[in-house]
Amino acid sequence: MKIVLKPGRYTFIMRLQVPSRCILILLDGLGDRSFESLDGKTPLEAAKTPNLDRLAECGVNGLFHADRVGRALPSENAHFAIFGYGPDEFPGRGYLEAVGAGIEVSDDDVAILAHFVSVKEEGGKLLLRRDKPEFSPQEIEELTRHIASYDAGGIILSFTHTGRHEGILTLSGSVSPFITDTDPFIRGRYLMEPLPHAHAVDDPVAQRSARALKDYLLWCYNELSSHPLNEKRTADGKLPLNAIATQRAGKYKEVQPFQERWGLRGLSISSGIVYWGLCRFVGIEILKDKDTGNIAADFTRRMETALGSLNDYDFIHVHTKAPDTAAHDEGAGAKKKAIEEIDKGLGEVIDRLLADREILTIVTSDHSTPSESVLIHSGEPVPIAIMGKGVRRDGVESFDEVSCAAGALGFVQGEDLMHLVLNHLDRVKLRGAMDTPEDQPYWPGPFEPFILE
Repeated sequence: MKIVLKPGRYTFIMRLQVPSRCILILLDGLGDRSFESLDGKTPLEAAKTPNLDRLAECGVNGLFHADRVGRALPSENAHFAIFGYGPDEFPGRGYLEAVGAGIEVSDDDVAILAHFVSVKEEGGKLLLRRDKPEFSPQEIEELTRHIASYDAGGIILSFTHTGRHEGILTLSGSVSPFITDTDPFIRGRYLMEPLPHAHAVDDPVAQRSARALKDYLLWCYNELSSHPLNEKRTADGKLPLNAIATQRAGKYKEVQPFQERWGLRGLSISSGIVYWGLCRFVGIEILKDKDTGNIAADFTRRMETALGSLNDYDFIHVHTKAPDTAAHDEGAGAKKKAIEEIDKGLGEVIDRLLADREILTIVTSDHSTPSESVLIHSGEPVPIAIMGKGVRRDGVESFDEVSCAAGALGFVQGEDLMHLVLNHLDRVKLRGAMDTPEDQPYWPGPFEPFILE
């Protein structure tokens, strides 16, 4: 008979010395650059954050990058690394958002991020006039119906609206995810030709997939440009929503579930479909908690939910998109205010968080988001603080990119974070020990008890 031990359900005397559960507080896009408007400080340095600073004072601090310094990661790749998965296991954002949105995607389908843009013809090319033109829900609904399905010689392309101007384009048939993006991101640039990736340039499936995507996008441009709704928008002095731009194709891959890999039952409390899809993909349970516009209240609610879920989960991911959104939409000053609102929300639960000796708390971010740049994300590392019973304490007193660099934790990269979690929960396995046939990183594993015959 095989006995499978459930993580966290058994007790050792030494367990009394360390926490038994981890809450990972993930402040999306927290890192930034310095700005003269903030007296040469980053938004995080300039923000008044007594509660984040208090966490830093109670633990060990350092800097974190989910890959390597200088590399700009999107949230999904950074989170994938944070949860302990490698780049070769990544299925692509298009697939993750499709899963997060509840779209039926088979293992053989390709899913691509797609959204409405406004373009104009110039020299036989399409120039991006506006990436996110204003629209009404009724307009998007009508235009979505008009381009919902297309047959490109046996490859079926289906567009599903997921929110605002965005959607998922699904390719069904004999298709490949190795297709380049068409979205240039910045107005004044041309939409790009969909092409096979360099390593798949001679692959006929990738070639046909790229051609099918181009046929669909050309059809969309012609159909949308002549649609009465867009003709009316143009007559009213508005930009037409007359094209679809695509990026980040993805396809299913098989990966080891999170609990099998790390021996921890995971929960994610977040508001975005990409995080829902990513967590479903790796086997972390999700609790959808949509943003209300009140950053402080949203964060407090998520933290209270996390504190109330500790009996059922060993690892809880609490996420807020507020710093990243502010940086993209409003700039450094707004990002500073968003950070202060998060800190205010943290203040409502910090005493309970620090008083519970069973909790290991980690505060960090997935990437840096420059508030005033043509870049979407940038490659600077972000601060990280770890606190809990038995965790070393250094002399850092402020939680920011510069202060935390002086901390005793040093520099943490990618999968290191999950190993640190296991270490501080006394769940890390001694290298070379084999309590199970699989060399899992956590201890004890689901071992076979010795049988008397």
